[in-house]
Amino acid sequence: MSDYEDKPQPLIEHLMELRTRLMWSIGAFFIAFVVCFFFAKQLFNLLVIPYKWAVVWAGLDIAKSELIYTAPQEFFFTQVKVAMFGALVIAFPVIASQIYKFVAPGLYKNERSAFLPFLIASPILFLLGGALVYFFFTPMVMWFFLAMQQAPTEGEVGISLLPRVSEYLSLIMTLVLSFGLVFQLPVVTTLLARVGLLTSDWLKEKRKYAIVIAFIAAAILTPPDPMSQIGLAIPTILLYEISIYAARLVERKRSEDSETAESSSEVAETDKA
Repeated sequence: MSDYEDKPQPLIEHLMELRTRLMWSIGAFFIAFVVCFFFAKQLFNLLVIPYKWAVVWAGLDIAKSELIYTAPQEFFFTQVKVAMFGALVIAFPVIASQIYKFVAPGLYKNERSAFLPFLIASPILFLLGGALVYFFFTPMVMWFFLAMQQAPTEGEVGISLLPRVSEYLSLIMTLVLSFGLVFQLPVVTTLLARVGLLTSDWLKEKRKYAIVIAFIAAAILTPPDPMSQIGLAIPTILLYEISIYAARLVERKRSEDSETAESSSEVAETDKA
């Protein structure tokens, strides 16, 4: 018998099950945090690579580029944040599986089989969003800021960018989380389409509002510069178009299943006759 057989459970058993799932999730996060904190400097140096690319693109001397911290405890807490961020990424599969194991007993078998692909697609799309930030978007944003520097001359003072380690980490974490969440749009809309809460026609009708909301969300989630905002808004709009196509596929499959069921019913009635 499957571990997820549909059977009633008293409240106390649900609470005990919830406690078990929480313990597994917290334990996975804690172990990943300890490991990530041990390698925090190496992880931060990995996150600094896009900044190095931006320095090269700006035509600056890579040997003279540096990040600074202005408080004794700043770099320590930055390493703690790096470890927490890395632990969340590493432990996410365990956390997601524990959520699924807690929710699965309340689902029918067909609902579980339909839900599982989205559970797999969600982290993949998040990683795609993070990869876009790491390999393209962060270097472009930092190049934009570095290009604003001013060399000292007789009539002008020198203006140089000296990023703080905490501010750079906050920037890249904000961008990764923003893009990762935006890349979940096809998953969310497809799930809503499967349960009949929205249709592809409705999404097409609301396209103009979605474009406005995309730019508003980009202005809130990203730093206050046009490159960041446009860079998030455009992928959001593209993902919205993908969501419309995904909803249309769901509707087409539902229609085909309905026609198949009707044909089977007609065949069964003919056989009886």
